[in-house]
Amino acid sequence: MRYRLEWLGLVLATKLIPLCSRRVCYHIAQTAGALLSFVDRDRYQVALSNLEVAFGGAFSLEQRRKMARESFQHFARTMVDLLWSPRLTQENFSQFIELQNFGETARDTGPERCLMIACYHYSNFEWLSLACGFLDLKGTIISQEFKNPSLDPIFKKLREQSGHELIPRDRGIMRLYKVLRRKGRTALLVDLTVPPSQGAVAINCFGLKTSITSAHAWLHERTGVPIVPAHCEPLANGRYRLVFHPKIANTADMTHQEIAQACWNSFEPYVRKNPAPWLWMYKHWRYRPANPDRPYPFYSNFYRPFENMLAANRSAASDEAKL
Repeated sequence: MRYRLEWLGLVLATKLIPLCSRRVCYHIAQTAGALLSFVDRDRYQVALSNLEVAFGGAFSLEQRRKMARESFQHFARTMVDLLWSPRLTQENFSQFIELQNFGETARDTGPERCLMIACYHYSNFEWLSLACGFLDLKGTIISQEFKNPSLDPIFKKLREQSGHELIPRDRGIMRLYKVLRRKGRTALLVDLTVPPSQGAVAINCFGLKTSITSAHAWLHERTGVPIVPAHCEPLANGRYRLVFHPKIANTADMTHQEIAQACWNSFEPYVRKNPAPWLWMYKHWRYRPANPDRPYPFYSNFYRPFENMLAANRSAASDEAKL
């Protein structure tokens, strides 16, 4: 019954939201996000804890509460805007999304524009993907399936409308490998926690160790396709800015961990400058080192495979220093 109600609610939203103005969409999202931050107290507490360990005493409790609420609101805006996105077209998307550094990206990736985009759950990551399709950066993207399978076809249609192809996670990396070998394109969200057993690497994220995917580094190593980090920033009046970062360079002698760290390092300064649009209610630091030198979130736990991965990194760094 719950799955049927979810499906019905989503179908109604896909019919009604595109009828709304951008101003109305903004107010719907702000209200829904604020309500969700009040109702979902568990994730709200996760957001507060994440902000505290990431920034230490830089912000007061009241400021962290405001940022946590705004993080919910940014996520709500992303979802509402995805439902509104059938009104985006090749001709009008530039009225709502401005570009930064796209010319440099086009030059650095050659006439075929074969690339991997490393993106993040920051502001409207859904419109980042759609905009890339309208910019003729159509690609093959791994899709996260919903627990309610009846929702998948609806979101698939919304996410493919600018020309992308969504594929399931099962053997998805090998399919991306074949796509990139044929000079195709892809985008990966690279700020999610991945268990060490699933091809993860440990990076420093706000000075804390976390375990993230190394898929983009592995694909780059095997195909030579450049990695271009990118993120989306909120602007006034329901508009956004799509920011392309410089491609990750000088990777020949870099490990997977170093490539993943370089991607994150290009993005973290933007989060520090404007924290609220990041997905703070997500458990970014699930694993805690055995002897951390600073506090970790309340939900973090010691995990032996993660500690082993950190030890291997320390050993590799020591060997490199000796050389």
